[in-house]
Amino acid sequence: MPGADLDALVPELERLPWDAVRLDNVGEHSPNVERLCAACERRGWTVRRFPLSRCPYIALPDSWAMYLSGLSANRRHALLRSERTLHGAHRVSLTEYAADRMEEGWRCLLGLHIKRWGAEGHLAMQALARLHGKFASLLPPRGAVWLASLDLDGKPAAAWYGFSVGDTVYFYNGGWDTTFRRRSVGHVLTGMMIRRAIEQGYRVFDFLRGEEPYKRIWTRVARTCYRLLLFRPGWRGTALRWLDWVSSWHSALFAVCPTGLATWFSWLAEANCYLDIAS
Repeated sequence: MPGADLDALVPELERLPWDAVRLDNVGEHSPNVERLCAACERRGWTVRRFPLSRCPYIALPDSWAMYLSGLSANRRHALLRSERTLHGAHRVSLTEYAADRMEEGWRCLLGLHIKRWGAEGHLAMQALARLHGKFASLLPPRGAVWLASLDLDGKPAAAWYGFSVGDTVYFYNGGWDTTFRRRSVGHVLTGMMIRRAIEQGYRVFDFLRGEEPYKRIWTRVARTCYRLLLFRPGWRGTALRWLDWVSSWHSALFAVCPTGLATWFSWLAEANCYLDIAS
């Protein structure tokens, strides 16, 4: 909504039956969000921000060689050694699944994801599989699905799933055959996808939310995602602001207060669920 008159929008929102709004995973430096918050504050609303998680990313250089030069010597040598080992022991190829092979690629991804993570793997849930299938069909022309496998001797050993929008490639999930655990096939494939993004002119490689250890192999830079809370004026909004304050402190109170008092504060914090439902 660039250019939208948010000062005109906020009074219209006040016509709706609500007292608080919660927006999760709001990226930092989001200009439209900043404009919305400023318009809300001018109207007398209370705006609060809380950091939720970190999102590692790579600001991509102009070449793969430049990227490698920015890694630590140990990490650079380990990556190149893993690639040499694979090429020395196997016939290595990269398979990219375009739109006409998307179903085949998705089966490959799910199979390798389950091999790595088992039935509790994120993509093993049928509802999520359907969701991502729908997402893949709706993404063009704004972006493109990136689905690829690292094949050893003609057989997929690792799979990579992400998407691109604008100048950014996003890594969502993947999987690999545990038979090749010592071959670092997942890391080698991720390196191949970073290199592909650089060669195609993308400027950012985003690992999305979470600071899992494997992401720190590739980058030490991260953005912060925030929870944004908006409270409208009035006694109901004031009560919700107070409950939100209790919620933010109840963990600390458990550590320092007597059991009975801490339990009481915990019960109050549970009332914060009102932030999740419309009044």
